[in-house]
Amino acid sequence: MLEVLKGISDRLVPEEKSEPAAPSPRPRPKIGLALGGGAARGFAHIGILRTLLANNIVPDIIAGTSIGAVVGGSYAAGHLDALEEWARHLGPRSVFGYLDLRLNGSGLIGGDKLAAQLSATFGHTSIESLPLKYAAVATEVKTGHEIWLTHGRLVDAMRASYALPGIFASVLIGDRWLVDGALVNPVPVSAARALGAEIVIACNVSTDITGHGTIISHGTPEEQQESEPAPEKKRFGFFSAERTMKREFFGTPDRPGISTVMVDAFNIMQDRITRARLAGDPPDVLISPRVGRIGWFDFHRAEECIALGARAAERAVESVQDAITMLAPDAAIAPADVSVPPGTAQT
Repeated sequence: MLEVLKGISDRLVPEEKSEPAAPSPRPRPKIGLALGGGAARGFAHIGILRTLLANNIVPDIIAGTSIGAVVGGSYAAGHLDALEEWARHLGPRSVFGYLDLRLNGSGLIGGDKLAAQLSATFGHTSIESLPLKYAAVATEVKTGHEIWLTHGRLVDAMRASYALPGIFASVLIGDRWLVDGALVNPVPVSAARALGAEIVIACNVSTDITGHGTIISHGTPEEQQESEPAPEKKRFGFFSAERTMKREFFGTPDRPGISTVMVDAFNIMQDRITRARLAGDPPDVLISPRVGRIGWFDFHRAEECIALGARAAERAVESVQDAITMLAPDAAIAPADVSVPPGTAQT
């Protein structure tokens, strides 16, 4: 009888229900950096990276074009500190020392001196050995195909990506002759997304503040038209030859040089392509340092570029954090779960 009553009482007492388990926080979304081309202006990427890292915004993926591939690869390989130190010590004369001018081949500059500097830093580092996903964007000469270099020697990928047509010699990788990736994808947002980035931060260093693309509806009056002045007679001697080469290559305040015309034409084309591609595949956050007053070959102005990049990134930090919060509210306040490559100081 007691057992019957006990059974009835057990059925009348409600069973204790266990609390549902709290949902686990969503992991921090994968962050991708799309670092654009722009020659000397690309040193601004160093300031951008420094600022992002200082705010615990650590990239998982880097896709770079031209100078963007160099800065991005330097960070991924843990040599951003070395690149910054080298850039800050560049002077006008030392920059010219890296330009091994030649009259044969597919470019005015062979690029061997600069490649030797990169090889001394990176050695035989392969892209596969990097601690994060990396792609350098290049263009195949004959077909115009957009090539994403995600395997092989890092230095070779960098060289192919910054081989500005007509200025630097094209680079043979496998059976493809490659040149600057800015011909097809100046700010490679699409590459960063394809590699798995959930949030893409695009860094465009080839935009001027105002006036690009203005249409002039009238021509130049005939009385103002001038032809190029006749070239001066060249004197023998090392210093005279060096000054002549500089004048012909870089130009003068009164007359553009070979490199100036080629680079300005390339810059105009790159600006138009960038606008079209970013409109079709916009990044989540766009950082555009105001580096328009810095020339493509003003490599001796690295300190100024880095500061401008840092300033632009500071303005974008809140937008990046908002994007992270939208995808993973719990992860936004925590430090990034990706370690910074060794050799990269966080400031």
